[in-house]
Amino acid sequence: MTSTFSAVRPAQRTRFARYRHSLWLLTARDLRVRYSTSALGYLWSILDPLVMSGIYWFVFTQVFKRDVGENPYIVFLLAALLPWMWFNGAVSDSTRAFLRESKLIRSTMIPRSIWVNRIVASKGIEFLLALPVLAVFAIFSGARVNIDILLFPLAIVIQTVLTVGVGLIVAPLVVFFRDLERAIKLFLRFLFYASPIIYSARDLPAAMHGWAAFNPLTGIFSLYRSAFFPQELNWYLVAVSATMSVVLLLIGCLVFKRFERDILKEI
Repeated sequence: MTSTFSAVRPAQRTRFARYRHSLWLLTARDLRVRYSTSALGYLWSILDPLVMSGIYWFVFTQVFKRDVGENPYIVFLLAALLPWMWFNGAVSDSTRAFLRESKLIRSTMIPRSIWVNRIVASKGIEFLLALPVLAVFAIFSGARVNIDILLFPLAIVIQTVLTVGVGLIVAPLVVFFRDLERAIKLFLRFLFYASPIIYSARDLPAAMHGWAAFNPLTGIFSLYRSAFFPQELNWYLVAVSATMSVVLLLIGCLVFKRFERDILKEI
């Protein structure tokens, strides 16, 4: 019995090491292709959220003079907008995770889930590379960093679990229901305004607090923002977000396992 377990464990470690190596190679390839074909390269990963933040900052603080979110508002915006870009980009690209690489998927024996996870990983790296921009705006706008910045890794872990879970649900279903790709993009547009990005969850009417809690991004954004705005941290929202993220990951694994073999026939 002992010898059997001792033989299984090295085999599991070997498979995990191969999976991790393949994941890194595919993620690095994605980033290399994305940046090598663009003159501005890395700058494009930060220009989009910067332009969006600039527009919302100008509209709310300069045009309408509305008291929304926290000051400095540009830091408040970026603290949620940057992780939103990660989630939005990963889910959007997951809709074509199998359709875009169909020939390569059919000709290789690596686990199929890696085609979703490499998208989440590459978008996550872009998010990490954009964090210095948040730091620069925080410094120049006078935003105060507090001890809650140590919760950043927790927010990243929960968001990774959530994004992988949603990706594992979306990627196989789009293979069989092509119209779902457009529906997901419309849903993401709705989710942007339904999530506390340009506003704070605390700004919502009391009757909507319960509904907002069931948006897993709400608790995640509160963790990111708590580094600069400790009043934004709400552990109830974080707990709900973590629970929903784990549930969605489990559902994603079940959906993916159910359709994995059928995907190869369809593509």
